[in-house]
Amino acid sequence: MAHLFTPFRLKSLELKNRIMMSPMCQYSVSARDGKPNDWHLVHYTSRAIGGAALIMMEMTDVEPDGRISDFDLGLWSDDHIPAFARIIESCHRHGAKVGIQIAHAGRKAQDAPVPVAPSPIRFPADGYKTPRELTTDEVKAMVEKFHQAARRAVKAGVDTLEIHAAHGYLLHQFQSPLTNRRKDVYGDDLARFGSDVVAAVKAAMPADMPLLMRISAVEYAEGGYGLDHAVALCRRYREAGVDMFDVSSGGESVPAPGRGPSNHPGYQVPFAARIREEVNTPVVSVGFLDDPRLAEAVVANCWADVVAVARGLLRDPYWPLHAAQALGEQPDVPKQYMRAF
Repeated sequence: MAHLFTPFRLKSLELKNRIMMSPMCQYSVSARDGKPNDWHLVHYTSRAIGGAALIMMEMTDVEPDGRISDFDLGLWSDDHIPAFARIIESCHRHGAKVGIQIAHAGRKAQDAPVPVAPSPIRFPADGYKTPRELTTDEVKAMVEKFHQAARRAVKAGVDTLEIHAAHGYLLHQFQSPLTNRRKDVYGDDLARFGSDVVAAVKAAMPADMPLLMRISAVEYAEGGYGLDHAVALCRRYREAGVDMFDVSSGGESVPAPGRGPSNHPGYQVPFAARIREEVNTPVVSVGFLDDPRLAEAVVANCWADVVAVARGLLRDPYWPLHAAQALGEQPDVPKQYMRAF
């Protein structure tokens, strides 16, 4: 059997294969609403029918002004729970497990009247505002907002959760010396906020439910952190309760000349492989892995435990079925579609 189609288990999470749908914002809710709708129901359910073992729902924010835009998902109210539960139940009916990526955009919250951040440093691109620095008490209150969002996600029926600590959003801003110039405990220790959020989220989850964290392994701005810093962060986050890392990179700033990502298929795999080896945790690898043979090689060579596919699953909701065919496997096709296979 192709390694990509072997089962994977982490605590209570049992996956039928090693394919995860990567979280991708759809920008498709009613303004200021935050609730997933029929678009999201069809979008995610079709990928469950298409064979993805784990569907990680898009960046879902812990307060209205924590969203990238007013058209993003949120979990800041119990009123959101039924809309998420409807989608999760639908995906479950078609054999997929479901997680929600909970987050806060920080200084990258473009539609917030005044965004917040660890320090008042503006994201250096058009369309962004200078953020207000959170007070120490506000940082502690933000940790509680992550706890409450996790509680709501669990009530909605998720199989796992992912904390977004990558791509220049709030947790990433706290863990980076480029964006964290604070003079309190959350500046003295760049892993403190992330560790507190991990502990708070774990406290809202069943003991046997695994917690994922997406992290940027390297930054591309001048003076940005490298893989050694990311490994040290992951060790701290593992101690706080992270069970698996979803390894990406960048997003903290506009890349310096000559420092940007190469963007070739598999360019982020070495980051995941090193974190897997040095932190001794399972990892998800991402980044142009939609060639089935490349995805198979990532798992077969133990560079990652799970492969996350993003744009490939936007282009083709049935990518896992077609990947199985390409690798000589019998695809797990719904009976309604068997005549086509």
